[in-house]
Amino acid sequence: MKKDLSPRTRLLLGWASFLVPILLWCLVSYVPAVWHPQMLVENPGSVDYFAPGLRVDKDVFNSELANAQAAHKALPIGVAVNPVYFPAPGEVAKAFYTAFTTPPEAQDGQWLYQSLWHSVKIMFWGFLISSIIGVPLGILCGTYVSVARLSEPFTEFFRYLPAPAFGTLAVAILGIYDGPKIAIIVLGTVFQQILVISATTRRLDGALVEAGLTLGARNFRALTHVVLPGIVADVYRDQRILLGWAWTYLIVAELMGATSGITSFISQQARYQHFPKVYAAILMIGILGLTMDMVLARIGKRLFPWNRTLTEA
Repeated sequence: MKKDLSPRTRLLLGWASFLVPILLWCLVSYVPAVWHPQMLVENPGSVDYFAPGLRVDKDVFNSELANAQAAHKALPIGVAVNPVYFPAPGEVAKAFYTAFTTPPEAQDGQWLYQSLWHSVKIMFWGFLISSIIGVPLGILCGTYVSVARLSEPFTEFFRYLPAPAFGTLAVAILGIYDGPKIAIIVLGTVFQQILVISATTRRLDGALVEAGLTLGARNFRALTHVVLPGIVADVYRDQRILLGWAWTYLIVAELMGATSGITSFISQQARYQHFPKVYAAILMIGILGLTMDMVLARIGKRLFPWNRTLTEA
């Protein structure tokens, strides 16, 4: 049932939405009985192919331990651990710091903040171009039936075509650097913007439009003095949601042509099996995206205080 929550309850539930997954992560990472399918060798004992720091499956370790016991040889010593690709929260927290203080392994590699800033610029330009095209066209489709009939059938068709499928073509036309990456973000979001914003425009209260027409607003004047003021808050909310789609397409886009940005950083760290830094980079994307959304939500409350869907966000 819908029920208004107190500010304190909303805050507590908001923190709980993050604390519960972190607690589960800690449970899996620090309690051996939960998972820990491997053993980290500390002392190889008499097992010739074991070495300190080697991770082996528990079955293999237990088998070699039993063989050493039966032969009365030096026993291997190890501790239960999770696979290297599943680091503990403490390791990831440390990686947040070292990723900003430790130079890249490769001479031509980028620091985490450089990679992240490069990705933000690609995402910004892609979403900006998409919005310049999609927002006006979506409003026109939602306002005028003739424009909708002319553009929406093609838009509905094109939105089912996966944007990454155009990657090779984008590289051939725009080169191997940032151009095709921006193009993929545009293709992945512009058609969704048109359809979402046209649907938002159609939900405008018909009584407002009729009142505007009665008072003499016609054609372009009706669009600028009735439709736009009536939907601007809802369009702002839609753009906040669609911005998340742009972040999703960013990682796919950065695989086109020359790898760059945060995707390049993640690939480089995975190559060296520095998985705590991989998790740190992935979490950094989420933190940055959430921070941007919270800032936009606060701006929306100031710009559109009359809109309840924004003031409750």
